[in-house]
Amino acid sequence: MNVYQILSQTQRQRISNGEVAPILSGCESATRQLVLVWSQLGDFDSLEYAWWLRREAKQLQAKNLLVRAVGIGDRASGQRFCNYTGFPADWLFVDPRAGLHRQLDLYPGLSLKAPGLSTTQNAYLKLLLMCAGIGSPGTLAEVFRGYWGDRRAPQLIDDEEVVQAAPLLAIKGSFFKLAGGGGFQRPFELATLRLRNMAEVLSHWNIYTPDKAYLTQRGGTFLFDAQRKLIYEHRDRGILSFAKDMSYPLSFLADH
Repeated sequence: MNVYQILSQTQRQRISNGEVAPILSGCESATRQLVLVWSQLGDFDSLEYAWWLRREAKQLQAKNLLVRAVGIGDRASGQRFCNYTGFPADWLFVDPRAGLHRQLDLYPGLSLKAPGLSTTQNAYLKLLLMCAGIGSPGTLAEVFRGYWGDRRAPQLIDDEEVVQAAPLLAIKGSFFKLAGGGGFQRPFELATLRLRNMAEVLSHWNIYTPDKAYLTQRGGTFLFDAQRKLIYEHRDRGILSFAKDMSYPLSFLADH
Protein backbone atom coordinates (compact mmCIF):
# COMPACT_ATOMS: atom_id res chain seq x y z
CA MET A 1 0.00 0.00 0.00
CA ASN A 2 1.48 3.37 -0.99
CA VAL A 3 1.46 6.57 1.05
CA TYR A 4 -1.60 8.07 -0.64
CA GLN A 5 -3.63 4.90 -0.09
CA ILE A 6 -2.73 4.89 3.59
CA LEU A 7 -3.70 8.54 4.00
CA SER A 8 -6.91 8.28 1.96
CA GLN A 9 -8.10 5.32 4.04
CA THR A 10 -7.21 6.86 7.40
CA GLN A 11 -9.79 8.52 9.62
CA ARG A 12 -8.94 10.71 12.60
CA GLN A 13 -10.70 13.20 14.86
CA ARG A 14 -11.11 16.63 13.29
CA ILE A 15 -10.40 19.53 15.64
CA SER A 16 -13.04 21.90 14.27
CA ASN A 17 -16.06 19.80 15.22
CA GLY A 18 -14.75 16.71 16.99
CA GLU A 19 -16.07 14.28 14.38
CA VAL A 20 -14.06 11.33 13.13
CA ALA A 21 -13.57 11.82 9.40
CA PRO A 22 -11.21 10.85 6.56
CA ILE A 23 -8.05 12.96 6.62
CA LEU A 24 -8.34 13.77 2.92
CA SER A 25 -12.04 14.61 2.94
CA GLY A 26 -12.94 17.64 0.82
CA CYS A 27 -9.77 17.57 -1.23
CA GLU A 28 -11.23 16.49 -4.55
CA SER A 29 -10.93 19.89 -6.26
CA ALA A 30 -7.42 20.72 -5.05
CA THR A 31 -4.63 20.94 -7.61
CA ARG A 32 -2.19 19.61 -5.07
CA GLN A 33 -2.43 18.19 -1.58
CA LEU A 34 0.08 18.82 1.18
CA VAL A 35 -0.25 16.35 4.04
CA LEU A 36 1.76 17.01 7.18
CA VAL A 37 2.15 14.26 9.73
CA TRP A 38 3.39 16.11 12.78
CA SER A 39 5.00 15.06 16.02
CA GLN A 40 3.43 16.03 19.38
CA LEU A 41 1.47 19.25 18.99
CA GLY A 42 3.64 20.74 21.74
CA ASP A 43 6.80 19.90 19.81
CA PHE A 44 9.06 22.66 18.45
CA ASP A 45 8.70 21.19 14.96
CA SER A 46 4.90 21.27 14.87
CA LEU A 47 4.68 24.81 16.24
CA GLU A 48 7.35 26.13 13.90
CA TYR A 49 5.87 24.40 10.85
CA ALA A 50 2.48 25.97 11.61
CA TRP A 51 4.16 29.39 11.90
CA TRP A 52 5.64 29.04 8.41
CA LEU A 53 2.32 27.96 6.94
CA ARG A 54 0.59 30.98 8.43
CA ARG A 55 3.34 33.24 7.11
CA GLU A 56 2.92 31.84 3.58
CA ALA A 57 -0.89 31.51 3.67
CA LYS A 58 -1.47 33.75 0.63
CA GLN A 59 1.04 31.78 -1.41
CA LEU A 60 -0.67 28.51 -0.51
CA GLN A 61 -4.10 29.86 -1.49
CA ALA A 62 -2.78 31.15 -4.82
CA LYS A 63 -1.44 27.69 -5.64
CA ASN A 64 -4.82 26.03 -4.88
CA LEU A 65 -2.96 23.84 -2.42
CA LEU A 66 -5.01 21.88 0.08
CA VAL A 67 -3.32 21.41 3.45
CA ARG A 68 -4.11 18.73 6.00
CA ALA A 69 -2.16 18.02 9.17
CA VAL A 70 -2.27 15.18 11.67
CA GLY A 71 -0.61 15.78 15.03
CA ILE A 72 -0.12 13.59 18.08
CA GLY A 73 -2.52 14.70 20.79
CA ASP A 74 -6.21 14.95 21.61
CA ARG A 75 -8.90 17.50 20.84
CA ALA A 76 -7.92 19.74 23.77
CA SER A 77 -4.30 19.92 22.64
CA GLY A 78 -5.45 20.51 19.06
CA GLN A 79 -7.70 23.39 20.08
CA ARG A 80 -4.92 24.96 22.15
CA PHE A 81 -2.52 24.55 19.23
CA CYS A 82 -4.87 26.25 16.77
CA ASN A 83 -5.66 29.09 19.15
CA TYR A 84 -1.97 29.79 19.70
CA THR A 85 -0.62 29.33 16.17
CA GLY A 86 -3.61 30.48 14.14
CA PHE A 87 -3.53 27.20 12.22
CA PRO A 88 -7.03 26.55 10.78
CA ALA A 89 -8.93 24.03 12.88
CA ASP A 90 -10.54 22.57 9.74
CA TRP A 91 -7.08 21.51 8.56
CA LEU A 92 -6.05 19.69 11.72
CA PHE A 93 -6.70 16.13 12.85
CA VAL A 94 -5.32 14.42 15.95
CA ASP A 95 -3.87 10.96 16.45
CA PRO A 96 -3.59 10.17 20.19
CA ARG A 97 -1.47 7.03 19.76
CA ALA A 98 0.64 7.90 16.68
CA GLY A 99 -0.94 5.06 14.72
CA LEU A 100 -0.59 6.84 11.38
CA HIS A 101 3.08 7.50 12.10
CA ARG A 102 3.67 3.77 12.51
CA GLN A 103 1.76 2.98 9.32
CA LEU A 104 3.98 5.39 7.42
CA ASP A 105 7.11 4.05 9.16
CA LEU A 106 8.15 7.46 10.46
CA TYR A 107 11.11 7.75 12.82
CA PRO A 108 9.97 7.04 16.41
CA GLY A 109 13.05 8.64 17.91
CA LEU A 110 16.10 7.31 19.69
CA SER A 111 15.86 3.58 20.35
CA LEU A 112 16.44 3.28 24.07
CA LYS A 113 14.91 1.33 26.91
CA ALA A 114 16.62 2.21 30.16
CA PRO A 115 16.15 -0.45 32.86
CA GLY A 116 14.08 0.53 35.85
CA LEU A 117 12.35 3.45 34.16
CA SER A 118 8.66 3.72 33.38
CA THR A 119 7.50 4.39 29.82
CA THR A 120 7.05 8.08 30.62
CA GLN A 121 10.44 8.39 32.33
CA ASN A 122 12.12 6.63 29.44
CA ALA A 123 10.43 9.00 26.99
CA TYR A 124 11.76 12.03 28.88
CA LEU A 125 15.26 10.55 28.89
CA LYS A 126 15.14 9.93 25.15
CA LEU A 127 13.87 13.48 24.58
CA LEU A 128 16.74 14.99 26.56
CA LEU A 129 19.30 12.91 24.68
CA MET A 130 17.80 13.85 21.33
CA CYS A 131 17.84 17.54 22.27
CA ALA A 132 21.57 17.03 22.83
CA GLY A 133 21.89 15.62 19.32
CA ILE A 134 22.03 11.92 20.20
CA GLY A 135 19.90 9.97 17.75
CA SER A 136 18.83 13.32 16.32
CA PRO A 137 21.21 14.47 13.57
CA GLY A 138 21.31 18.18 12.86
CA THR A 139 19.52 19.26 16.03
CA LEU A 140 22.40 21.10 17.68
CA ALA A 141 23.39 22.87 14.46
CA GLU A 142 19.80 24.03 14.03
CA VAL A 143 19.64 25.28 17.62
CA PHE A 144 22.82 27.30 17.09
CA ARG A 145 21.48 28.68 13.78
CA GLY A 146 18.67 30.24 15.79
CA TYR A 147 21.23 32.23 17.75
CA TRP A 148 23.80 32.93 15.03
CA GLY A 149 21.34 34.05 12.37
CA ASP A 150 21.15 32.94 8.75
CA ARG A 151 21.67 35.17 5.72
CA ARG A 152 20.02 32.51 3.52
CA ALA A 153 16.76 32.80 5.48
CA PRO A 154 14.23 35.64 5.26
CA GLN A 155 13.65 38.14 8.03
CA LEU A 156 11.28 36.51 10.49
CA ILE A 157 10.01 39.38 12.64
CA ASP A 158 8.73 42.63 11.11
CA ASP A 159 10.28 45.81 12.47
CA GLU A 160 6.99 46.98 13.98
CA GLU A 161 6.03 43.57 15.40
CA VAL A 162 6.24 43.08 19.16
CA VAL A 163 7.25 39.65 20.43
CA GLN A 164 6.55 38.55 23.99
CA ALA A 165 8.82 35.64 24.88
CA ALA A 166 8.87 34.92 28.62
CA PRO A 167 10.97 35.39 30.68
CA LEU A 168 12.23 38.21 28.43
CA LEU A 169 10.48 41.55 28.23
CA ALA A 170 8.47 42.36 25.11
CA ILE A 171 10.82 42.89 22.16
CA LYS A 172 10.09 45.06 19.13
CA GLY A 173 11.22 43.66 15.80
CA SER A 174 13.39 46.69 15.06
CA PHE A 175 15.59 45.65 18.01
CA PHE A 176 17.14 42.91 15.87
CA LYS A 177 18.55 45.54 13.50
CA LEU A 178 21.19 46.12 16.16
CA ALA A 179 22.41 42.59 15.52
CA GLY A 180 23.13 43.15 11.86
CA GLY A 181 20.51 44.96 9.82
CA GLY A 182 17.45 43.57 8.07
CA GLY A 183 16.13 41.53 5.19
CA PHE A 184 17.47 38.23 6.52
CA GLN A 185 17.26 36.13 9.69
CA ARG A 186 19.20 38.14 12.25
CA PRO A 187 21.07 36.68 15.25
CA PHE A 188 18.71 35.67 18.08
CA GLU A 189 15.63 36.27 15.90
CA LEU A 190 14.66 32.61 15.45
CA ALA A 191 15.78 31.78 18.99
CA THR A 192 13.33 34.40 20.29
CA LEU A 193 10.43 32.83 18.39
CA ARG A 194 11.42 29.42 19.74
CA LEU A 195 11.61 30.78 23.26
CA ARG A 196 8.06 32.11 22.84
CA ASN A 197 6.92 28.64 21.73
CA MET A 198 8.69 27.03 24.68
CA ALA A 199 7.01 29.39 27.14
CA GLU A 200 3.61 28.58 25.64
CA VAL A 201 4.10 24.81 25.78
CA LEU A 202 5.64 24.64 29.24
CA SER A 203 2.78 26.76 30.59
CA HIS A 204 0.28 24.20 29.24
CA TRP A 205 2.44 21.08 29.15
CA ASN A 206 -0.19 18.49 30.06
CA ILE A 207 -2.61 19.90 27.50
CA TYR A 208 -0.10 19.80 24.67
CA THR A 209 1.31 16.37 25.58
CA PRO A 210 -1.51 14.22 27.00
CA ASP A 211 0.50 11.01 26.41
CA LYS A 212 4.21 11.35 27.13
CA ALA A 213 5.03 8.02 25.47
CA TYR A 214 5.28 9.76 22.07
CA LEU A 215 7.52 12.68 22.99
CA THR A 216 10.23 11.63 20.55
CA GLN A 217 8.07 10.48 17.62
CA ARG A 218 9.02 12.39 14.45
CA GLY A 219 6.82 13.32 11.53
CA GLY A 220 6.87 13.76 7.78
CA THR A 221 5.78 15.91 4.83
CA PHE A 222 4.00 14.51 1.77
CA LEU A 223 3.02 16.45 -1.36
CA PHE A 224 0.71 14.99 -4.03
CA ASP A 225 -0.15 16.30 -7.50
CA ALA A 226 -3.57 16.41 -9.16
CA GLN A 227 -3.26 12.74 -10.13
CA ARG A 228 -2.57 11.86 -6.47
CA LYS A 229 1.02 10.95 -7.27
CA LEU A 230 3.55 11.52 -4.51
CA ILE A 231 5.88 14.21 -5.90
CA TYR A 232 7.75 15.15 -2.73
CA GLU A 233 8.33 13.71 0.70
CA HIS A 234 10.47 14.48 3.71
CA ARG A 235 10.80 12.19 6.70
CA ASP A 236 12.11 13.85 9.83
CA ARG A 237 15.21 12.27 11.32
CA GLY A 238 15.53 14.40 14.42
CA ILE A 239 14.25 17.33 16.44
CA LEU A 240 14.18 20.61 14.47
CA SER A 241 14.66 18.79 11.18
CA PHE A 242 11.14 18.99 9.78
CA ALA A 243 12.39 20.27 6.41
CA LYS A 244 15.28 19.61 4.06
CA ASP A 245 15.98 23.35 3.96
CA MET A 246 15.41 24.77 7.42
CA SER A 247 16.37 28.24 6.20
CA TYR A 248 13.11 28.24 4.23
CA PRO A 249 11.09 25.10 5.08
CA LEU A 250 8.50 25.60 2.32
CA SER A 251 11.01 26.04 -0.51
CA PHE A 252 10.07 22.61 -1.88
CA LEU A 253 6.71 24.02 -3.04
CA ALA A 254 8.49 26.18 -5.61
CA ASP A 255 10.47 23.18 -6.84
CA HIS A 256 7.31 21.11 -7.44
